[in-house]
Amino acid sequence: MTEDYSRSPNPHRLYRNKRTGVLGGVCAGLADYFNADVTLVRIVTILLLIFMFPPTSVAYIVAWIVMPARPERFSAHGRPATDEDAFWRGVERRPEATFSNLKYRFRDLDERLQDSERVVTSDEWKLRRQFREIE
Repeated sequence: MTEDYSRSPNPHRLYRNKRTGVLGGVCAGLADYFNADVTLVRIVTILLLIFMFPPTSVAYIVAWIVMPARPERFSAHGRPATDEDAFWRGVERRPEATFSNLKYRFRDLDERLQDSERVVTSDEWKLRRQFREIE
């Protein structure tokens, strides 16, 4: 099976989740996308069907046809199966927020690296290493 490399690797897309879905997986897919409880999404859908049957039923059927099924590389509960997918799951839909989060992570990593360098290059580290060699 060949993968489609022309598409974005970002798995944070709107998919039908047929594994946890009841009728086509539309509500389960919406719950996965918005990180909401699937029961709540189903209750809202049922209420919309009761009060606005024609537009809701047409929208559900169109969503069932238009929304692609969730790829098999995802686990059954809508969680990414690999580390790369987990990274893309954490990417915000707004580039500014993603950039800010990445900038914060890199600053934190840089500070931790500087702390490690300070410890390793200190005189105390060298002295402890010499004591270990004597033992």
